[in-house]
This record gives sequence, structure tokens and C-alpha cells, in this order.
Amino acid sequence: MTEFELFAVDLAREAARVSLPYFRGAYEESDKGGPGAFDPVTQADQEAEAAIRRLIAARYPDHGVIGEEYGEDRPDAEHVWILDPIDGTRAFIAGLPLWTNLIALRTGGRPTVGVIGQPCLDEIFLGGPSGARLLKAGGETPLAVRPCPRLNDALIATTDPDMFTGAELGAWTQVRAAARLARLGCDAYAYAMVAAGRIDLVAESGLKVWDWSALVPVIEAAGGAVSNWRGEAPDGGGQILAVGDVGIREQALVTLRRAAI
Repeated sequence: MTEFELFAVDLAREAARVSLPYFRGAYEESDKGGPGAFDPVTQADQEAEAAIRRLIAARYPDHGVIGEEYGEDRPDAEHVWILDPIDGTRAFIAGLPLWTNLIALRTGGRPTVGVIGQPCLDEIFLGGPSGARLLKAGGETPLAVRPCPRLNDALIATTDPDMFTGAELGAWTQVRAAARLARLGCDAYAYAMVAAGRIDLVAESGLKVWDWSALVPVIEAAGGAVSNWRGEAPDGGGQILAVGDVGIREQALVTLRRAAI
């Protein structure tokens, strides 16, 4: 592993150390959503991001940081760490073990190292210049997407169809109708399963930079691809399409492009 990959793993382990003891336990919780919206944040979210930031500041004081809970610090630096301390806070507060710690390193404007950590299962999905691997119980296993050239044969996922607007929901519904099987409610863990060769496609909308940056290196290093709904590099629009087999990307984009922003 490269220096930055090793450090990303250290950050994931620190995030797990801080967040896991709160899972299904007692913690403070607040709602940062506006009227009619519920956007929870927990003590675990805040303490995990604070712990990660301390390690980054101590090791690489010239690096930037963008985090969901504490905002931006030198976001225009050459190296920027992008943090979602707990992706899937709703799953976390419901006691469902599908939340993850997301950590990415953006270098020269693009994500180059990514970690999807699932502390309950002792899993760290790592992607970067040295490849893609699953770290678990002191060992590691290479990650590789599976072949699935036809959308009709695909297992697809999204977290919640309610995230889609009217046009987006229509596009998702058509993609879902074409696929063999769809699963809901997995948050970022669905993207880890794309890299692991278990899920073939994930489509979502309304994502922030900390929601998708860590996914890109993991899936790409495993042989897959991540784009927006125009088939271009992910951007601030928040529409994300991740595929294991690039053969099904164009099949999905025939529909998704109609709702692309």
C-alpha cells in the first residue's frame, strides 16, 4: 500500500474506534433538517469526524479537509481529505448495521484514495493506486467487480426512492423495471458491494461531495466505474451512477440522461 492508503486505513480504524461504541447505545442526537425534513446528526458523527481531523492535522498539517460535520479547511489544497464520519446516520439510529465511515483523499481535484469502513463487520474496503482490497480480521482479500453486461440480469440498489425528484423517480423506476432485482436502504454499503462483485449498479441523487468521493477509488480500483447521470465524472449535481460492468452503464444512461442535471 502507498503512504496515503496506509494512512486512510488508520483513519478508518480511528473512526471505527470512536463510532462503534455508540452503536445501539446511548448518545446525544439532534436534527439539522429544516421544516418538514429530518436530517439527524449524532454524537458519534461529530466525535468521529473530530478524531479523524486531529490525526490529519498532526500528520499532514498542510492538507485540506472537507467534512460533513465541521465544514471546510483549506479546500483548495493539493491534497484534501473528504470525510463523512457516519454515512447512513438514519440506519445508525435505527440500530441497523449498514452505516459506514467514508474517507477519501482528493489529489489534484480528483479522488485518488477511498475507504468505506463498516465497523460492525470489521470491514474496510480500500481503493487506491495499489488496487482494491477488503481488510478484515488482520487479513486482506482483493476486490473485483463481476461481469454483468445486460441490465436485465443486474442486481441494482438505491438507498431510498424518496431521494429522487419527479423526473428522477421516473428514470429510476424504468431502470428498476429493467433489472432482475433491486434492493433498498443500504446507503454507502451498496457501493462496497459493487466493488465486491455482489451488486451490479447503484443510482442515487442529491449526494454531497462527502457522500460519493470515497466510493470512486474503491469501485474504480475494483474494475468498475462511477459517473454522474450524463456519463461524466461525478460533480456537484449530486446524481451518481456506479456500475461494476461498464457494459450496463450505457443501458442505464439511456433512461437516466433524461433526468440528468
